[in-house]
Amino acid sequence: MAAYLLRRLLLVIPTLFGIITINFIVIQFAPGGPVDEVLAQLHGQGGLSSRLGTSASDIGGPGTYRGARGLDPHVVADIKKMFGFDKPPLTRYFDMIGGYLRFDFGRSFFRDQSVIHLILRAMPVSISLGLWSTLLVYLISIPLGIAKAVRDGSRFDIVSSGVVLVGYAVPSFLFAIMLVVLFAGGSFLHLFPLRGLISEGSHDWSWPARIADYFWHMALPITAVVAGGFASLTMLTKNCFLEEIHKQYTITARAKGANERRVLYGHVFRNAMLLIVAGFPQAFISILFTSALLVEIVFSLDGLGLLGFQAAIQRDYPVMFGTLYIFTLLGLLMQIVGDTLYTLVDPRIDFEARD
Repeated sequence: MAAYLLRRLLLVIPTLFGIITINFIVIQFAPGGPVDEVLAQLHGQGGLSSRLGTSASDIGGPGTYRGARGLDPHVVADIKKMFGFDKPPLTRYFDMIGGYLRFDFGRSFFRDQSVIHLILRAMPVSISLGLWSTLLVYLISIPLGIAKAVRDGSRFDIVSSGVVLVGYAVPSFLFAIMLVVLFAGGSFLHLFPLRGLISEGSHDWSWPARIADYFWHMALPITAVVAGGFASLTMLTKNCFLEEIHKQYTITARAKGANERRVLYGHVFRNAMLLIVAGFPQAFISILFTSALLVEIVFSLDGLGLLGFQAAIQRDYPVMFGTLYIFTLLGLLMQIVGDTLYTLVDPRIDFEARD
């Protein structure tokens, strides 16, 4: 197992930088860029809406960008130098890779802060939202899936399947918008705050009050993520238990006089929970990558999702690539953790012997 984990860790390096390379190349052909933003502001044309579609590699060239017309060419050259666009793309790429090897992501173009500082400040918000949501998804989905498997075909199974279908059909960000409208001062009640994780002045409160305030702010975002994420795990749990319940070893256990509780939790549970428990890291990353990103934007939570979204709107490339690097690294490492959990849950699994 140690040799397999070592190979997986070594494979992280080319995979990580391959993804970064592809995105860097795509950015070179994407319309607009940070220089466009500054030139548009200097020319008073309002940012993104004034672009004509030039690429980031030829920003500010004569006749290519309307916002640069009428400006001193030296001013345009100084702006390009300020953002590093006076260098060839290949030079900028190797400079970026060299910094990433040292976890130096540079400085934000528009926030005047280091990217690593922005990421470290936003990461606890995203991780806490993803972690609490994943735990609640598991605490809801596993008992519900087991109950559906035991009562397969019953009225409870049919009614709960309708709820699960709603969870499948409606994405988390739509649940988030609905919760805002209903409970955060949208059109009905104003029971929960809409922005941030803590109330103003809460640093002076007692620890119990601060913890209660934190969960008061997190209640709606977590509810939105859980409502949109529990369906698939519920059905996976049900199908895993149904498959195990009808196998020969459960029939043998019943024939030996074991009651249903003993059969379900003494024999079926461990085999059926293999995929579910070992898939916890992937489930956490899935929630962090998809549902939580849009929910952060809806509730204005200062996490990696909102940070990356704002960076994409502003074409703040250091922040964009920095958040992409962190997300990709977390995803690759969590996949390795998932493989390790497989062997812990079922020691019969040996990835080295599979080769």
